[in-house]
Amino acid sequence: MRIAVLKETAERERRVALTPDAVKRLVAAGHQVVIERGAGAAAYAADADYEAAGATLAADAAAACQGAEVVAKVQRPTAAEAALLPRGSVLVALLQPAQSAEGLHLLADLAQRGVTALALERVPRITRAQSMDVLSSQATVAGYKAVLLAASALPRFLPMLTTAAGNITPAKALVLGAGVAGLQAIATARRLGAVVSAFDVRAAAREQVQSLGARFVAAELAAPGAETAGGYAREQAADEQARTLAAIAGAIAEMDLVISTAAIPGRPAPRLVTAEMVATMKPGAVIVDVAAETGGNCELTRPGETVEAHGVTIMGPLNLPSTTPAHASAMFGRNVLTLLQHLSTKEGALQLDVSDEITGAMALTHDGQVRS
Repeated sequence: MRIAVLKETAERERRVALTPDAVKRLVAAGHQVVIERGAGAAAYAADADYEAAGATLAADAAAACQGAEVVAKVQRPTAAEAALLPRGSVLVALLQPAQSAEGLHLLADLAQRGVTALALERVPRITRAQSMDVLSSQATVAGYKAVLLAASALPRFLPMLTTAAGNITPAKALVLGAGVAGLQAIATARRLGAVVSAFDVRAAAREQVQSLGARFVAAELAAPGAETAGGYAREQAADEQARTLAAIAGAIAEMDLVISTAAIPGRPAPRLVTAEMVATMKPGAVIVDVAAETGGNCELTRPGETVEAHGVTIMGPLNLPSTTPAHASAMFGRNVLTLLQHLSTKEGALQLDVSDEITGAMALTHDGQVRS
């Protein structure tokens, strides 16, 4: 296959779709990889590193796309970039069309151009697709970085300290949502010495939380029916939401920091922290809302901003994985590498079968049509 990797142009995006180590493996398998110059610079992957891995450098996106069978990006292409994709080629990227009208228009344009668009956020949660799961790998980065942001903004230490000036009690942390990001946040906060509690509506989360040394809040609320077949939390009914909010309200007042990570794929983030809850928190407490990009778990979150209310700092960071671009790109690139290996035959040719449970689940456009 001829695989093109384009430089990201989206605001705040520093990742790259394939890193030199992934390129080296693709080239060794007989594929041709073309990298737009500077594509990996923001992720500390130099053009020289790509050349050493066997890639060919292209002066710009147009040159990189010329003759490409597969074009790989992190974020969805702009309209101008989409116009460069060869007819009949395959686009691999985070597409998320439902987030904006532009995303829906993009799908229509791609279908009209005969491009097959594979959405990385739609990798199914099945065993043989685990190594392609970009959402999980990037959530790991987000959970880690969220705790570091909270620690840097907190006006007190996280760990317990015994000093000549007296003893310092450890900070108390609450993690909302025990998915991949939440579990990484728990582990990171524990490493930094905080006393950690966590809340999740899914019954399976209790054992995972406790295995990391954290206390599970309101375990009696968790139920087997609270999660989808893919392992995500489902949307709650009104009575369930009321019980959830009551449980969180009972725990949040004593917390020094809160990391909220709860998300429902394809829907706005569930509202878990109300303005009234924030008012009960300690002055100087910090909330980092990892779900800010889909509206936020906290009522007072402003996506992309840091605000203060009732003496509490509320951070709504966007694209947290991109703030740790080297390792985020390395993980992202391994996911894309595995997907490309899945899409190639033993002889290395492109094999696009939408009846396949992985390819079919990811294909948003194919054969000139927009798929549901």
